[in-house]
Amino acid sequence: MKTRTIAAEFLGTLLLVFFAVGSVVLAADYIGVLGIALTFGFTLLALAYGLGPVSGCHVNPAVTLGMLVERRISLHTAIEYWIAQLLGGIVGAAILFLLAKQVPGLKTDGAFGSNGFADRSAVHLNTGGAFLAEVVLTFLLVFVVLAVTHRIAVVGFDGLAIGLALAVVHLVGVPLTGTSVNPARSIGPALFAGGAALSQLWLFIVAPLIGAVLAALAHRVTHPYHGAAIVADDRARPEPLQPPGEGRQDRPRRDDAA
Repeated sequence: MKTRTIAAEFLGTLLLVFFAVGSVVLAADYIGVLGIALTFGFTLLALAYGLGPVSGCHVNPAVTLGMLVERRISLHTAIEYWIAQLLGGIVGAAILFLLAKQVPGLKTDGAFGSNGFADRSAVHLNTGGAFLAEVVLTFLLVFVVLAVTHRIAVVGFDGLAIGLALAVVHLVGVPLTGTSVNPARSIGPALFAGGAALSQLWLFIVAPLIGAVLAALAHRVTHPYHGAAIVADDRARPEPLQPPGEGRQDRPRRDDAA
């Protein structure tokens, strides 16, 4: 079982980097920001259904950190996932790099789908703005993942919400930083881009992890461990009539039940 889950995280991150970052490296001039965003979203959507039942399809150290803070996985499992994700991101970037080198005139130095700020941002976003953007964008992604999954597995329509969330954050984030929200996605391409991509890499590791922790803390408020699954419906339901003399305090509230 352990081998299956680790292999799933490795393969999933590899495929996410190869196809999604590949849309930036190989096809950006043809598909634009919308196409890039949809490629990231659709790739994660497909992987969620293919690998979700095996490992939960985190394919993102920030998502794994959110799961850890929410106490859905152990620290030991989280470390195994992180190692698999980082290796998968690097191998995926390596395969993409080999393919990119077969395209005449395609530049990879300093770019190669890596994230950046200041002069490496399409809108020249400064360091503080890039940090804030990555925190908020990661917050949305991780919060959605935590909200739609019961534990770690992706079932039913969970993958659709997660894929749409990733597409949305890319629609907003590509002009700002190229959108990381995933340290493994950033580390792999940066290693092959070199130069400024490596010197700015710290931000795309730290900010997504902070966003993930904040998302997990917010999720505890909106989805408490022992709260009702559907609080809105529960509160809208009329209270049953009680015999005279019996107070409401004698009957536990539905939204306080486990």
